[in-house]
Parts: sequence; structure tokens; C-alpha cells
Amino acid sequence: MELLQHEWIYIRYYFLVQLGQLAPYWVLGIVLGSIISVFAKDTIHSRFAGLRDSKLGIWGVIPASVLGIASPLCMYGTIPLAASFSRQGMRDDWLAAFMMSSVLLNPQLILYSTALGPVALTVRILSSIFCGMIAGLLVHFCFSKKQFFNFNGFEPRASHDTDPNMFLRLLKNIGRNFKATGGYFLLGILLSAIFQRYVPSEAFADLFVNNEAFGVLMAATIGVPLYVCGGGTIPLLQQWLVSGMSMGSAAAFMITGPATKITNLGAVKIVLGMKHFIFYLAYVMIFALITGLLVNLVI
Repeated sequence: MELLQHEWIYIRYYFLVQLGQLAPYWVLGIVLGSIISVFAKDTIHSRFAGLRDSKLGIWGVIPASVLGIASPLCMYGTIPLAASFSRQGMRDDWLAAFMMSSVLLNPQLILYSTALGPVALTVRILSSIFCGMIAGLLVHFCFSKKQFFNFNGFEPRASHDTDPNMFLRLLKNIGRNFKATGGYFLLGILLSAIFQRYVPSEAFADLFVNNEAFGVLMAATIGVPLYVCGGGTIPLLQQWLVSGMSMGSAAAFMITGPATKITNLGAVKIVLGMKHFIFYLAYVMIFALITGLLVNLVI
């Protein structure tokens, strides 16, 4: 009993220390993310819709990818939106770029990720943009002669931000975000505290530090089952980086995690069909591995 109490004191200490470090980023991310969702979401999506009448051609994958990470919607909000754009004549390669980058990153997660430091934040933003762009290019060159998406049955979702009072609308959006991410955020900090207490630094170094190529592969692989919520993985990533994880391994985890999140895969499979779904999974893993290795060479 005394041993359990002793261990709990250590875990509680690590928990409270990291909670104090990360809570401001989490709160700021929710507040600013909600502001963007309430006041700028329609503008962002209108900008993307406006690309339809442009003459950018294949170069349209660049703004499409950038606008994808600017969109505050989750996957289940992005797919019906993309379905609406598709019915209006939006090109599949631009949709692929928009949806891919939107899966990987959003304004709220960008603000969370500032807790990882400027280098990790820059790597995350650039890798998400390039992942979207290359996905669009692959769709353009490999699937130009046939339809890539199947949006049948997906209709635009009713917006939750309908309160006529803008201040109340914002407060309700903030409340929903706290409710949706709070449990995962605290769980991530608890797992990080347990990691600090019980994972030997030597064992971690053998996996992720001494062999960077193997570390990238491991990080890309564990991102598939471990990633549940973006905010919930920030505490773990922060501690892993402090413990010596290479930036390339972190980059691989930040790509495969959100792209293969279990709650997203069902909808992605419906939209893509089995053949294109396998293509999607292979692309995510290959891009994550190559990105991780390149980041390790540069940083």
C-alpha cells in the first residue's frame, strides 16, 4: 500500500508539472480555434470554392492544401463539405489536396503544437501542406481518367453554430471543444507521466535515438493505433522529444496518427472504395517514412 502511494506521488508530480506546461496551449488552441470556426470558417471555405472558377490547373493543389489546414472542420465535417464542392464541379485533385491536409492539421491543432517548439511546429505545418499537395498530384496523374471519390449519400451537415447572438455562439463552440478534447488531453498527460516514471531512458534511446531509420519506422507504425485525438498526443510527443526522439520520428508519427485515426477511417473507406482506400493507406505510410528520413537528414 505504501509502495502504491509512493508511486502515485511521483506520477502525480509529473502529471501536474506537464499539466501546468501544456494547459495554456490547450486553452489558447480551443479559444482561437473556436474563433476561427465561428467567424472565419465560411470565408475559408468560400475561398476554396472560388478556386473552381480559376485557371490554376494542376497548381491549384497548392492553395487547396493550404486552405485544407486552415479549415477548422474534422473529417466528418470535411467529407460532406467536399461532397458539396464535388457536386459543384470541383476537381478531384484539388479535393484530394484539401481533404488530405485537412485530415492532418487544423488551426486548433497548430496552436496545440506550438507547445512542441518552433522546429516541430514548422515541420508539422510543412509536412501537412506537402502531403496534401502530393496527394493531389497523384490523383491528377494516376486517376485523371476516372472518378476518384464516391460522395453518394453525403450531404452537408447542419452547423452547430446557429445562435443569433455571436458571443453565445462562440461560447457554445468553446464549450463543445472543451468537452470533446478535455478527456483525451488529460489522458495524454497521464500517459506521459507514466512514461516518465516507468520507461527507462536507455530502452527509449535504443528504439528511437540510436537507430534513427528504425525509429522513424516505429513512430510511423505506432501512430496508427495510438493516435485518438490531436490534443491528447501533444503531451506524449513533447516528452518523447525531450527524451531524445528524433524530429523525423516525430514527423512520421504526426502524419500517420491523424491520417489513420480509427474514427476517420470508416468514412474515408466509404468515400474512396476499397481499392483507393488501400492506395490511401499505402501513400500515408510511404510519405510518413520518407518525410521522417528527410527531416532527420536536414535537422
